[in-house]
Amino acid sequence: MHARIGEKEILRGINLTIRDGETHAIMGPNGSGKSTLSAVLVGNPLYEVTRGTALFNGKDLLAMKPEERAHEGLFLSFQYPVEIPGVSMTNFMRAAINEKRKYLGLEPMGAADFLKLMREKRKVVELDPKLASRSVNEGFSGGEKKRNEIFQMAMLEPKLSILDETDSGLDVDAMRIVAEGVNKLRTPETSCIVITHYDRLLDMIRPSVVHVLYKGRIVKTAGPELAREIQERGYDWIKAEADR
Repeated sequence: MHARIGEKEILRGINLTIRDGETHAIMGPNGSGKSTLSAVLVGNPLYEVTRGTALFNGKDLLAMKPEERAHEGLFLSFQYPVEIPGVSMTNFMRAAINEKRKYLGLEPMGAADFLKLMREKRKVVELDPKLASRSVNEGFSGGEKKRNEIFQMAMLEPKLSILDETDSGLDVDAMRIVAEGVNKLRTPETSCIVITHYDRLLDMIRPSVVHVLYKGRIVKTAGPELAREIQERGYDWIKAEADR
C-alpha cells in the first residue's frame, strides 16, 4: 500500500498481515510513517491511498467510511486524545455502542445493561467513576486520557485495536495500568497493532512480532528481542542496512 498527504508520499509500499490473536509492534524513527499508517487504516480523509489494497476480515477496508470501519471492529487509540466539551462520557459511549449495534442489526442496549457494562469495563483500566459524568477528556490528565482510550476500547470490543504511541507522556504507573488493560482485553479472536518508540511498553504487552518502519516501508521484522536491540543500539544500523 502507498499513501500520501497532499503531494508528499509517506507510505511507499507497506506489506503487512496480522492474524487473529496476534499483537504486532511497529517502531521506527520520527517521520517514517507510523502514525500515517494508523490514519490511513481508520480512514482519515487527509490521507490518500495511491496504490495497493487493505483487507479487513476479507472486506475492502478502503471502500468503507471511517464509521463503517469502526463498526466492523477497527479501533484507534490516539496519541493525543481530543476533548469534547459538553458531551459526557456516559452519553458518548452509549451513542457509540448503540450505533455499532444498529449497524450490526441489533437492538439498542438498555440503560441498565449499559451502566452495568460501564462498571465492569471501568475496572479493567482502574478508571475513576467520577470521570464518566464529565465531558469526554475535558480536564483529564494525560494519564487519565490514555486510560480513557483503553476504557473505550474495552467498551467497544474491537477486532483490531491500533495503539498509536499510547505510552507517550505516561509515567510508569499509568503505563502499567494501560498495558494491563490491553492484556486483559486480548482474546484468540482479536488483534492489536502497538505503535511505539520504547521497549518499556512492549516489555509489558509482549508483542508476537516487531516491525521497523523506515521511509514508508517495513525494512525489518523479528521477534520481541528486536525492540530491546533498538533501545540499546538505536536505528542507525537498521537505516544503514535499508539504504544499501
